[in-house]
Amino acid sequence: MLYGVRDLAFSPDGQTLATSNCDNNTVKLWDVTTKKLCGVLKGHTGETIKVAFSPDGKMLRQAAAMGTVV
Repeated sequence: MLYGVRDLAFSPDGQTLATSNCDNNTVKLWDVTTKKLCGVLKGHTGETIKVAFSPDGKMLRQAAAMGTVV
């Protein structure tokens, strides 16, 4: 379920969807084919407001409302 999603990004190969979730300060990773959750990234103390994959799909950037980028 995509409740509380502030931003989303597809990996370059289209196989993974990353969602920034404002309800619990996480980024969730979804398998597009199976529609199942395959990972949760934690670490920000504030709302994660933006996510983006690198062009090669090996890295994911996330930006928080408090100004941090991971």
